[in-house]
Order: sequence, then C-alpha cells, then structure tokens
Amino acid sequence: MSDTTPKTIDRLGNARLAGLPAAVARPSYDRAEVTPGIVHLGLGAFARAHLGVYTDDVLAAGSRDWGIVGVNFRSPDVIDALKPQDGLYTLLCRENGADRLRVIGAFLDVLNAGSELDAVLKMMARPEIRVVTITVTEKGYCHDPATGRLNEAHPMVTADLADPMHPRSLPGLIVEALRLRRDAGVPPFTVISCDNLPQNGSITKAVVTRFAALRDAELGRYIADSVAFPSSMVDRITPATRDPDRATVTSGLGLTDAWPVVAEPFHQWVIEDRFPEGRPAWDKAGAILTDDVHPFETMKLRCLNGAHSTLAYLSVLGGIETVADAMADRLLPKVIRRLWDDDLIPTVPPVPGTDVTAYTHDLAARFQNPGIRHLTLQISSDGSQKLGPRLLSPSTELIAAGKVPKVVPLTVAAWMAFLRQTDDRGRNWMVADPMAPRLTAIAHEHVNDPVALADALFAVSEIFPAAIAGNAAFRKATADHLKSLIALGVPATLTAFLGR
Repeated sequence: MSDTTPKTIDRLGNARLAGLPAAVARPSYDRAEVTPGIVHLGLGAFARAHLGVYTDDVLAAGSRDWGIVGVNFRSPDVIDALKPQDGLYTLLCRENGADRLRVIGAFLDVLNAGSELDAVLKMMARPEIRVVTITVTEKGYCHDPATGRLNEAHPMVTADLADPMHPRSLPGLIVEALRLRRDAGVPPFTVISCDNLPQNGSITKAVVTRFAALRDAELGRYIADSVAFPSSMVDRITPATRDPDRATVTSGLGLTDAWPVVAEPFHQWVIEDRFPEGRPAWDKAGAILTDDVHPFETMKLRCLNGAHSTLAYLSVLGGIETVADAMADRLLPKVIRRLWDDDLIPTVPPVPGTDVTAYTHDLAARFQNPGIRHLTLQISSDGSQKLGPRLLSPSTELIAAGKVPKVVPLTVAAWMAFLRQTDDRGRNWMVADPMAPRLTAIAHEHVNDPVALADALFAVSEIFPAAIAGNAAFRKATADHLKSLIALGVPATLTAFLGR
C-alpha cells in the first residue's frame, strides 16, 4: 500500500539555512555574531522588502552591529509568522515571469508593542540602538494631513497623554523611549521615517516634539534640541503577499515561509545624512546619501504615488483588479501620461542626476510588470491621507501659478465616486480610511446627487486646502467628471476626457 499521508514541510529558520537549494540566496554572514543597532517600527512588507534588504547587504559587507529588531503595533500576525523563523523571511523578486528568491537575515527579533511593550521600550532604551526607522503608513503618525501637525484630538494621542508610560501611538512610544534614554544618560537615537510623506523627517519631528511638549515642556525642549529626524525617500513597489506567492516560495525553498514578501527588481533609497550616533553604511549598499531629499521625494510622491492613486480609483470603479491590468487598458495609460505631462512633471523641482520625464517612462514600464499583482483596491486605502501630498499639493502650486490642473480633478472625482462603495453594475467594496465613517456617510447622503456630493466633500477642510476648495474651475471640473462617472461609467468618461 502507498502512504497517502501528506508530507509535513519544515519551516524556514536558522537551522535550515545551510540546506537551502543553491539557487536561493541567503545570509553570507554568521547571524549569531550580529547585534542589534536598529529598532524598526511597523513590520509590514514594505520595510522588509526595502530596509531589510539594504541592511542585509550592509551585514554581508562585514558590519556586525547593525541588526534590526522589528516592532509591530497591533496585529500579532506578522510576529507569529516570523518569530518561529528566527526573524528570517524570503524576498520573492518578480519580473517578466522570472522569480528570484533571497532569504533576508537582517531582522534578529520581532516584538509586539501591544503585548510586549516593556520589552520594546527596554530594547529602544539600549545604548547600542542608535537608529529607529519607521514604516507605519501615513495614518500612523496621528497627524493632520492638511497641516502636518499632531492631531491633538486623536484618540491614541489623548490616551497616551493620560498614561504616557504605557504608549500605544507612534509619537507616544518614541517619546517614552527617548525619556528613558535621557534619564539613563544615554544619547538619543536618530529617528528616520521611510513613509510616503512630504518632508517625512519634518513631519515626524513635528508630531513627536509636540507630543513631548504636551506631556512635559522640558522633555519637549530636550527632544527638539537633541534628536535628529532626517528625511528619506523610499521607492520599491511591494504588493500584498498572496497564497500563490507563498506556494512559489515553498516550492523554491523546499520549506514553509509563513510570510514572504514580494517586490519588483527596482529599489531606491535617498537619505538625508544626519545621524549623530552613526548609521549603517547603507550608501555602500546602493542608497543615496544627500543633504536634500526634497527633490527626490517630490518626484516619487507625485509621479509614482500620484499615478498609483489615479489608477486605483478609476480602476476600482471600472472593475480592474491590478495596476498591471490597468496599464493594459486602452485608455488608462493615456490618462496617466497626461497626468504626468500636464499636472505633475511641471511641479517637480530639478532632481540631481535624474531626467524626470524619463523617470515617468520607466514608471510606466514598472507598472506594466505582470509579475507584480498590485491590487488597485489595496492602493485605494487611506485616500484622505494620500490625496494631499500626492495630488492636491501640486495642484495648489499650479493654481498659484495661474493654471488649472487638467487631470487631478478627474482623480478627485473618481475618489468621490469610490466613496459611494458601489457602481451601476452592482459591484461593492469597502473603503479603508481613518476617515471612512465620516466620508462614506457623506457619500451615502448624497449618493444620487453628484453636485451636492462634491460640495460636501470639498467642505472637508482636513483634506482640501482653501486653494483647492475655493477654486471654481477645479470644483466645476471635478463635479462634471463625477456626474459622468456616476451616470456613464469609467470608459465613457475617459473617452470623452481624452477627446478634449
């Protein structure tokens, strides 16, 4: 008789590294010799496909004091996945049907801030931790997107101010860790954001120092005067990991990896070089160290992320599932080309060593990568936080120069229609956004009146600055597009738009 019992597949971990297939890249250094120098807050796929890879390269080049301890704020899922794997995970790099597997060893441990807060604070207070990196998405900063300031009414902020030694928010955690270091006579760590925020170092400093000042004026002055908050720009498309991706990794490793990450081949990291207590030699791993990140981040936020948002809202409305599918559509690539040429490239300052128009053509090719199943619904999340830096800021600049944005009103209209959570074909979706209850309530109240819907949403000052909300031409164009999207659908609206 044959044995039909399913074979148990071993789990990825330190003990299994030596037996990996030859085609799988893996740490070339002894992980037992590596000590932590970085605490990373926000243990999602993006950080593991980017920060983890650059730091893994630094460790492979000979450094042994820059390992990472990852911290997640709420969900234990990623902790449960990586802890039994000794922090190891697989990077699945996909392009044109070619898969490359690399096991990353830079994360030495993973902790949950919700259930292991004491351990997290003790780790952040250790003298050898000299850098704290962040990827918590825009909404994790507890800030007002329109002003960049701390939202002092945010429930997590008010809770942390009431009980500051048991923080749950990003600013609360950083401030408490810095207080512990100050009281112990340990120099402060450097705080570096890797999230898609304009001048992310300045925003991080603003929310952290304001929280500290509200908690204790002297502590606020200490952090404002002593802590470095360099800005950075991170660029690598990292879609959510799916079960077929896990199956590919299992087949390639001969082992189970509970949470691999998927990414495109392209990656770029531009970092403002301000690290008083030292930093890893990320520049030796390909990062660009500079005195001014702003031109790079403006180009990326507007040209990549702004195009992603435009594709996302129009695609969800049109029933298109992925960015690659959207770029195979007969109309959407033409809309994106106009967005770049008319509204975005003119607002990007000169970028050292970069032709911005050529960068957008490269972006178009990256978006077309069929191996990267970047879901448009995933990209649609948190629009209230993302529209401002990606599309409304360049629009404000165009309006100040006496011009009217040509494509951004179409994107805004698509976002407004998206908030209705349905289309004329009976498709439905969820809106993932910190302001979702308020925004979807507005959309449902005016579901059959596009003009009233546009007026009500333009009145949300946390999203729309006065220069946009008060511009008659922008508002009219948005309302006209919204009427068309609701009445005629996406293809007819885009056909009419492109024919103008």
